[in-house]
Amino acid sequence: MKKIEAIISPSRLHDVKDELAMIGVTGATVAEVHGVVRPGHVQLYRGAEYAIDTVPQVELEIVVPDELVSSVVATIRGIASADRNGDGRIFITPLEDVIRIRTGEHGLHAL
Repeated sequence: MKKIEAIISPSRLHDVKDELAMIGVTGATVAEVHGVVRPGHVQLYRGAEYAIDTVPQVELEIVVPDELVSSVVATIRGIASADRNGDGRIFITPLEDVIRIRTGEHGLHAL
């Protein structure tokens, strides 16, 4: 199993979730996060300049069997990419075990 963490634009979340459901992803955790922008940029608001160094983003955490990893990554990249800075990142890490708290099931059965 692998854990896939994807940091994407909030505007792409619903499309990504819908497409992931179509390829068999049955669950995900979603959190609102802020990404640090380098080197940052300046915006004008009511005549005053403000340095913007963070942008709102969404983090998806998904646990999938090894055979679904490439499909999940391709789906996220295909939908979340707007071909500009700030499109996000995808992190993939091996996962030793998953345990469903209610039933005690382990591994893929717990997904």
